[in-house]
Amino acid sequence: MEKITVLGIGNILLQDEGFGVRMIEELHRCYRFPDTVQVLDGGTLGLDLLSYLTGTDRLLVVDAVSGGRPPGSFYHFTGDEVKSYFQEKVSLHELGLKDVLAALEILGEPVKEVVILGVEPASLDLGLDLTPAVAAMVDQTMRVLIDQLENWQVETVPLA
Repeated sequence: MEKITVLGIGNILLQDEGFGVRMIEELHRCYRFPDTVQVLDGGTLGLDLLSYLTGTDRLLVVDAVSGGRPPGSFYHFTGDEVKSYFQEKVSLHELGLKDVLAALEILGEPVKEVVILGVEPASLDLGLDLTPAVAAMVDQTMRVLIDQLENWQVETVPLA
């Protein structure tokens, strides 16, 4: 069976910078997944993510994305858009993740498919809470995230 990893990255001490990690927390609160799905709080690990992502066939990344749009704008990158995403360097963490994916290729364990979901941050100031513009995007991001997992034939079990 394919191994799927849902990876949230970011720093929860810097408000919207922690969007990806906050989404992972919400995912753990709301859903249960089969053993073939790893739901991972990657924080700011960067290249240290290599050991966690080794063997991953499909990767779904959730992150804050600085693409120049208004705060709270939603981003969904698939296929060739993911390559452009890394070339344009719109994530605050793209360098570490790009390095991890390159290292997996070199090790002969490339990730077959990468999907990136993100939201434009409103503030990267010190603080533990997401800003209202970004917090308002949690539900939409969760719907797209769950839809993507179901497209990958993952059984998503809501926790009641």
